[in-house]
Amino acid sequence: MDVATHTLGCKLNFAETSHLQRKFSDAGFNIVSYKEKADLYIINTCTVTAVAEKKCRNAIRQARSQNPSAVIAVIGCFAQNGEQQVAAIPGVDIIVGNDRKMLLPELVQQYMRERTQDGASGQPCIINPQPRSFVPCYSGGDRTRTFFKIQDGCDYFCTYCAIPMARGRSRSATISETVAMARRIAAEGAREVVLTGVNTGTFGQAHGEKFIDLLRELDKIEGIVRYRISSIEPNLISEEIVDFVAASRAFLPHFHIPLQSGSDKVLRMMHRHYDTALYANRVQYIKQAMPHACIAADVIAGFNGEDEHEFEIAKQFISSLPISYLHVFPYSDRPNTAALKMGEKVPVSVRKARGAELHALSETMRHAFVESQMDTEHTVLWEHTRHLLDGKPVMQGWTENYIRLQRPYDEVYIGQVTPFRVSHSTVVENFVCED
Repeated sequence: MDVATHTLGCKLNFAETSHLQRKFSDAGFNIVSYKEKADLYIINTCTVTAVAEKKCRNAIRQARSQNPSAVIAVIGCFAQNGEQQVAAIPGVDIIVGNDRKMLLPELVQQYMRERTQDGASGQPCIINPQPRSFVPCYSGGDRTRTFFKIQDGCDYFCTYCAIPMARGRSRSATISETVAMARRIAAEGAREVVLTGVNTGTFGQAHGEKFIDLLRELDKIEGIVRYRISSIEPNLISEEIVDFVAASRAFLPHFHIPLQSGSDKVLRMMHRHYDTALYANRVQYIKQAMPHACIAADVIAGFNGEDEHEFEIAKQFISSLPISYLHVFPYSDRPNTAALKMGEKVPVSVRKARGAELHALSETMRHAFVESQMDTEHTVLWEHTRHLLDGKPVMQGWTENYIRLQRPYDEVYIGQVTPFRVSHSTVVENFVCED
């Protein structure tokens, strides 16, 4: 059978989809592009926003139009939290939540046998227990970069967030188990590893272990030349972690630190575990230890109860920090979250307008950060993909502090980390991908 996958949402989902692709391939299935006709389509879903759920519906329609007789499996967070909504979408055959999705090859084979024997019932097969298991996994198919799932679930229950219900409580493997998988990743040739999770900094808490101790062990693995921490809560970034990254062999000066709001009032309404003073302290400490570090922040625009005054406070706070860029999300009501009963709702049009303001601020900050690095030398991990710039082939890669650079294409550099200077001619702005 030909199998096609489509992934929505976070890096964690991409790591899990790639793991599933390997499992299907090992079971004798043939992996094809989602744009091709396939016998089985798998959609790994997100439930962070209503937009993500809309994309899931579109992906289902796309699969059905390409092959009306195909089996369609919807897995992941939307399947976990919205199984009845998914079941109501025409064409869905299998719905599997987060706890069992890594068993999908076996579940699909069982479904196919039962359908052959008994015929189609017209109702989707739903397998959706509460998430409790943990399966470490990593993405493949990229010659340079791998997303490595080291943690799942969250215990924070922020008032706007449905992820604890979709992915369960925080859990992980042990340090020794995680390091063993990292060695396997290294043996497969990955040069850069991005550590991913729902609340990455809580790694090891069920085993009495610490995230910092995992970082120390990973830093010792030969073959992996770079690590990035995909996201870590500000209250979990200790000075010990920052000092370690600053002095480490392979961990890069690139931090993704969720902020969500620059207003203390809104942060309390969100039930976040820090205030703006702590957030500013963490950012300043990172910049003192690593002046060239890239720092990204997640921000929600238009949370319930965020009036114009609080939004202006939030904007001023963000503008005061040496943040490199923002990930902006207009607030989206999530079923069964506490925020539904909190504050006065901000009109959708206002949420979008505030989101646009924050996007503009992000562009200003990104431009300032890149300009601050002009005419300085950094190390770049060069990727295999060939791009076109003014009709000439170029290759691209990320500096250690996450600036996208380009150079004339030369396959000898693929997967290599080399010194390279940041300049207006080497920074990537607009490009066309050739392959």
